[in-house]
Amino acid sequence: MSSTRTILLILGFLSTLAVIALIAVAVTQNQPLPKNIKYGIVLDAGSSHTNLYVYEWPAEKENDTGVVKQVEVCKVEGPGISGYSHATEKAGPSLAQCLQQAKEVIPSAQHKETPVYLGATAGMRLLRLQNESAADKVLSSVGNTLRSAPFNFQGARIITGQEEGAYGWITINYLLGNFKQSGWKKLLHSLKSLSETSGALDLGGASTQITFESKDLTSESPENQLYFRLYGKDYQVYTHSFLCYGKDQALQQKLARDLQTVENSNLFDPCFHKGYERTINISDFFKNPCTSDKKKQLPFSQLYIKGEGDYQKCRESIQKLFNKSNCPYSSCSFNGIYLPPLQGDFGAFSAFYFVMNFLNLTSEPNPLALNKVISTIESFCAQPWQEVKTAYHHIKEKYLSEYCFSGAYILSLLENGYGFTEDNWQMIHFLGKIGSSDAGWTLGYMLNLTNMIPAEQPAGPPLSHGSYVGLMVLCSLVLVSVLLFAWLLFHKPKCLQKGIV
Repeated sequence: MSSTRTILLILGFLSTLAVIALIAVAVTQNQPLPKNIKYGIVLDAGSSHTNLYVYEWPAEKENDTGVVKQVEVCKVEGPGISGYSHATEKAGPSLAQCLQQAKEVIPSAQHKETPVYLGATAGMRLLRLQNESAADKVLSSVGNTLRSAPFNFQGARIITGQEEGAYGWITINYLLGNFKQSGWKKLLHSLKSLSETSGALDLGGASTQITFESKDLTSESPENQLYFRLYGKDYQVYTHSFLCYGKDQALQQKLARDLQTVENSNLFDPCFHKGYERTINISDFFKNPCTSDKKKQLPFSQLYIKGEGDYQKCRESIQKLFNKSNCPYSSCSFNGIYLPPLQGDFGAFSAFYFVMNFLNLTSEPNPLALNKVISTIESFCAQPWQEVKTAYHHIKEKYLSEYCFSGAYILSLLENGYGFTEDNWQMIHFLGKIGSSDAGWTLGYMLNLTNMIPAEQPAGPPLSHGSYVGLMVLCSLVLVSVLLFAWLLFHKPKCLQKGIV
């Protein structure tokens, strides 16, 4: 009995030890790994305002492209930085409040390693054309402010229209998950000659961009072609940016054209609501690079605009902005610019979305038919100004007064400029956010920049996969062996028993 008790104690001890070992190894191996999150800041310095975006991504990258998501956005108070051309020293300090907000979002221990970039778009492109010295001083002012922040300043520059279009395209397709497919979707897409990506339509105050992947790209216009490698795959896209064709500058162009035919200081404009009035100083009007070529000596110093609220006349007036008479290529958009045939779905964002959303025309997942869109904008333009002001009293008068023009302009740009029709109109999806991220060029910019951040060694578990499996198997064998030995000891098979007749 004493020896049996001893054996039982040994077996119990070994069994307990094996169970403890199994549990300890499993818990240690599968405990959550410490998060290694990186942050980045991008400031979108547009023509009418500046937005600051904070992005985060894991230090371990997928196919050399970081998994970036937006965690914060801050709208800078005041005009865009190009609006400080007469007080350039104020451009930088205007960013201070949003930089403070970024400091509160990003852990203080990571401030010094967090890169901050400022990209200025069409507003600053125009200012550089108009007054290069003022543009340089504005950039210097914002650069000084960003350097004084506790972040890793990486530059403040004017990005090209081509970059703006390309990064917007990257943003849209990243957020829609078009760059990363798996399983049967990946197999199906590999069988197609054209990748399943969406085109990007961006509309700002001073410029507009169109970008999409095309299988029909030729060598006709190489300056409109870009190449990317994202998530281990190559992409060839068409892109073009039309400076002076953002909604604000398009309005200025239309008014400059209208001024060529006025006989007195009163201009009856069909793109404003009936009953609306606005006064424009002629001396300031033609300083704009988008209107300077139409400068005209006029016998009056102020122009008095009076709204008519006539959508059809408004469209006719806007369509004159798109010169379709000359095309030196196989196909064109307008003003002699090459445009291959439109292909696939398009995500339309920025002012495309803001205007159409105000007009309640962003219905998803089933976009409205083109005739419904036209009739809605036509009805809105026909409303008297006093009714519109009463119905939308919470919206600033300048923005509210221009929604009729902006709606008509968007339709003209998409139909007359780019060639969308009733047949493919529903391929356009007006997007404000996708998930938690804003649709725009800044996320694409950040994604592209993460390609230049060296991939870091990921934080790994304490044991390699092989060692972990081997140790688990060994502990399990020990436990099974102990249990089997105990069973044999107390339930000895007849063939092993002796002395039984």
